[in-house]
Amino acid sequence: AARGRGTVRPRGREGAEAAEGGDFGSIERHSLWLSTWLRGFVCSFEREGDILGCRSIRRSIRGKMETYVLKNSKGVEVHIRPLGALVQRLILPSAKGEPSDVVLGFDRLESYADGTSPYFGVVVGRVANRIEGGKFKIGGEEFQVSVNENGNTLHGGQVGFDKATWGVVSHEEGRSVTLSHLSEDGDQGFPGQVTVTVRYTLTEPSDSDDGMLVVAMSAITTKATPISLAQHGYFNLTGHASGSDVLNHKLHLNAREYTPVDGKLIPTGELAPTEGTPFHFPAQGVRVGERIAEVPGGFDHNFVLDKSVRREYDRVATSTPLHLAAVLEEETSGRKVELSTSAPGVQFYSGNFLDGSLTKAQGTKEDATYKVHGGLCLETQGFPNAVNQSNFPTNVLQPGERYSHYMVYKFDTTTRTA
Repeated sequence: AARGRGTVRPRGREGAEAAEGGDFGSIERHSLWLSTWLRGFVCSFEREGDILGCRSIRRSIRGKMETYVLKNSKGVEVHIRPLGALVQRLILPSAKGEPSDVVLGFDRLESYADGTSPYFGVVVGRVANRIEGGKFKIGGEEFQVSVNENGNTLHGGQVGFDKATWGVVSHEEGRSVTLSHLSEDGDQGFPGQVTVTVRYTLTEPSDSDDGMLVVAMSAITTKATPISLAQHGYFNLTGHASGSDVLNHKLHLNAREYTPVDGKLIPTGELAPTEGTPFHFPAQGVRVGERIAEVPGGFDHNFVLDKSVRREYDRVATSTPLHLAAVLEEETSGRKVELSTSAPGVQFYSGNFLDGSLTKAQGTKEDATYKVHGGLCLETQGFPNAVNQSNFPTNVLQPGERYSHYMVYKFDTTTRTA
């Protein structure tokens, strides 16, 4: 069976990769870890001066602790942390006006940084999803990047963007926050110095919705390099701590094709039709549980979005056109989320690897226990392993170009649409 995304202790997995020869520079990495730990230890006693750069370390610690809360007049709240450009909480009203946090996550920040978290709510990169063998060629030069799942690279490798403390560029109280991260040339083996920026903006409600969360991601590079960022939230519209799974959630995916995968969840290169298969989620929506038994291991697949189904919003300005990705609805609470994007694909992951091992002992929010299918992900993205598949849309960014990726979550309740 495919494993990895929900193996919630990846340190052991990374150790296995190293034993297999998939890791590189382990001595240098452990020396760097020890050096960093010693600096942090010294700085815990040294309060005023700048021995060993203690001021920057203290700024980093304070940065991780900050929470930026976006709110609108309908009661929608988005809580954002600089660690991993994380959406730690997303509070939505139900049809009865009752607020609930609808994304899985932790109160304890260490669980995001130490490998416990299966990417709850973070921005992943340099390359979201998988690169086969951690290998690719650009301009005839072959690159080997760090591997961290079944001999492949998942979500940027062993230390991806989700483990970084992003800098806060700007913050408009209650409305928006912009974060940035500098990934050096050679980071995890990837070429080029890359500057990435993510801006979260929450709009006020309108007559037709409870507001929209706009996620605008961009990147520039000094060398040709693959780039594909994704916001990796896990949704449960009954509430993350409800104890309910997502199998009763109704889902529409705006896709006529999907990319089949092999036993290690690497796309085969085929673009297969969804109609007549368990991967068909038409406009009227289908309960996740109706189809999941027909897909061994559950859903963890990229869907090819139909760009002809355009979306335009008078409160949202984007530099590239938007198209519909998905509509997710939960009837008991009446909550509904419509997701639009500028990306070519969306990864639908049905929380297959959640197994009840993430509990209050790991610092989950509200002491929740996250069981199998306790949340689902809708990650708009470039296609997995696109850097090695010539028939997939390229994800290679050239110097002088700008990568741009928009996600727009429109929040609603079924009382409005009934």
